[in-house]
Amino acid sequence: MKTENIKNFRGDFEKIVKEVEKQIIGQNKIIKNLLIGIIAGGNVLMEGVPGLGKTVLVKTFAKVLDLPFSRIQFTPDLMPADIIGTEIVNKVDGDVTFCFQKGPIFSSLILADEINRATPKTQSALLEAMQEKTVSIGRKTYFLPDPFFVLATQNPLEMEGTYPLPEAQLDRFMFKLNITLPEKEDIFRIVDITVGRLKEPVIEKQISRERLLEMKEIAMRIPIASNIKEKVVRIMLETHPDRTSIKMVKDYVKCGVSIRGIQSMVAGAKVKALSEGRFHVSFEDIYDMAIISMCHRIFLNFKAMTDKIEKDYVIREILKKVK
Repeated sequence: MKTENIKNFRGDFEKIVKEVEKQIIGQNKIIKNLLIGIIAGGNVLMEGVPGLGKTVLVKTFAKVLDLPFSRIQFTPDLMPADIIGTEIVNKVDGDVTFCFQKGPIFSSLILADEINRATPKTQSALLEAMQEKTVSIGRKTYFLPDPFFVLATQNPLEMEGTYPLPEAQLDRFMFKLNITLPEKEDIFRIVDITVGRLKEPVIEKQISRERLLEMKEIAMRIPIASNIKEKVVRIMLETHPDRTSIKMVKDYVKCGVSIRGIQSMVAGAKVKALSEGRFHVSFEDIYDMAIISMCHRIFLNFKAMTDKIEKDYVIREILKKVK
């Protein structure tokens, strides 16, 4: 691979981040991790209390990347047909035919807003689309656009009117990002822009759909050393109580990380390496991607709840052990 391709990758990555930061203030790390997930072609789940700009963040990415965009507002009465579409009856001159009317899922960038406010039945309508990029209606299978990814927001489960996402659906998210309050100075600037003297920024397109697909292809060709791959496999196996020697995991973990967790870590690490101008994946890239790749794929038992043990703490202990 030419050095020029790596430099162009880094330049385009930084250009996108800079443009998004015009609208989204004080969330540099979140923006970079979300862009890593998008370039890698994965789905990303963002969790945070209302009012932190999760929806605005996704809309801004849609403008910067110039991708077909659909927003689905998840509510308890939302039905699967409202997402994927349905067959309607056409009657012309006595002839009855069925025609498939596509739903909002047929777009490139899907904002699944407050995804955990819908019932499990409706959430499951996304499973095929998120994994196989297809939608099956009756006997027909329809292909979704390329690229296709779901950027979902959810409120913490302690809030009223929320349903926990099924484990199978959580596993289809490449990353889970926790959105927190920005720093005090950033909040002042947000207030000045939204209800103050500063003008609302103008967001412009930075790259084309074709360039985004090219960046994904470049990232997938980045090499990863065998000893680093061995570390990734060890990290995954150490999350399983029946495959680990770590006492904390045996005591507190009910279910470990799936193989999709490895795929997410490696794919994310490749994009991160290129975004920093490197042609190889380092241990640090893997560790940086580990928590956001595994925090939603590891499930703790009741003892962990009673002892107030957090998932992030367990994952960090595993990373220390493997490192």
